[in-house]
Amino acid sequence: MLMSSEPNLTRNSLRNADDLIQAGLVPPEDHAALDHVAARTAIAVTPAVVDLIQSPGDPIARQFVPSAAELHTAPEERTDPIGDEAYSPVKGIVHRYPDRVLLKPIMVCPVYCRFCFRREAVGDADGTLSAPEMDAALAYVAGRPEVREIIVTGGDPFMLPPARLAALVARIAAIPHVEVLRFHTRIPVADPDRVTATMAAALKTESELAVWVSVHANHARELSPAARRALRHLADAGLPLVSQTVLLRGVNDSADALEELFRALVRNRVRPYYLHHPDLARGTSHFRLSIAEGQAIMRALRGRLTGIAQPTYVLDIPGGAGKVPLMPAWWDEARGEVTDWQGETHKYPPG
Repeated sequence: MLMSSEPNLTRNSLRNADDLIQAGLVPPEDHAALDHVAARTAIAVTPAVVDLIQSPGDPIARQFVPSAAELHTAPEERTDPIGDEAYSPVKGIVHRYPDRVLLKPIMVCPVYCRFCFRREAVGDADGTLSAPEMDAALAYVAGRPEVREIIVTGGDPFMLPPARLAALVARIAAIPHVEVLRFHTRIPVADPDRVTATMAAALKTESELAVWVSVHANHARELSPAARRALRHLADAGLPLVSQTVLLRGVNDSADALEELFRALVRNRVRPYYLHHPDLARGTSHFRLSIAEGQAIMRALRGRLTGIAQPTYVLDIPGGAGKVPLMPAWWDEARGEVTDWQGETHKYPPG
């Protein structure tokens, strides 16, 4: 911990180079480079996250504290790596798959992850949908009976106050063909005091709509006592919880680190769902591993972890073609062999 442990409510988030230098998270000589980073992407590190950082450059700091490495753009990197814009028929909606849409009601977050695939879009307070824009977004869904699921993302939708969350849930519950509502959030780990019993209650509905919460966590240390309390509020309210994790060099790029994280999530009633290969966002090449490295880690986790702690390793194909699994192959059809978790091969009939 590099700063005072006084209550988070009395402290401000770190939002620029001066704040980060004063906190001891970056050296003064990085000031000019970080000013350039801040001109391209938003910066915010909450007190809750600062309290988790044990030293500059550790797995927590690496996720949230900007660095000069972000000024390098690799040739393959893109402003919109997963093609949101190409699949956005109206503001706030991304309709990539037939049966589900993304709804982005707000484009601000409590923290700004340095690897985020929307890093050049988030942080814009003007991106919050106005009442007419929200009406248009929900009208788009209401007019398409093939849409069965709405995934609320952003930005972080848990930045909305409980009353607005409750109103959003009620409006979506009134669309008869929508069966599932899923919220994607970083707040339970990045700003856990926001998650209260009141917020959890706001997400519930007496209708047939199934409301899920997907929590983004990348390292076991993110599950602080406050984060565990936030997850408990959500789970105790009857909300099913899943997690999303991004595979990041220097953060969680080992079987040991991911095993610790996934075990911690399951202990807190969160089912690991996706392990994302990092996207080709501009200025993020220092985070990326090869796909082969990711597959080797997933192979090492098989047998070490219970099935409910095993996420699917996925890649979002650049340009908007969607997610595909990258799980290692265990079956060799040409040889008629299957490989077990210890690396031994066994004959098995193909038919």
